[in-house]
Amino acid sequence: MSIELGKEERQQAIASIERYFRENMEEQIGNVAAGGLLGYFLEEIGPLVYNKAVADVQERLQARIAEVDIDVHEDPFVYWRKYERQTKQKK
Repeated sequence: MSIELGKEERQQAIASIERYFRENMEEQIGNVAAGGLLGYFLEEIGPLVYNKAVADVQERLQARIAEVDIDVHEDPFVYWRKYERQTKQKK
């Protein structure tokens, strides 16, 4: 699965790469080179980040699913306990 960015997101990412080079490197990077670098990172490293995010989400969902029984648990056979309580209160 390739990671695709929308046009605006891609432009913002390229501008961010250009700024990073301008402020942190001895050389500036042009728009085309920044776009190429972005493409490289998306293809080479993007899947690693994506897979890690998916694994994190799976872990969180599994933890929440494990707690579902606590959140929605109902005790069975409570009718007579409730009935007995009502009878004791009437006395």
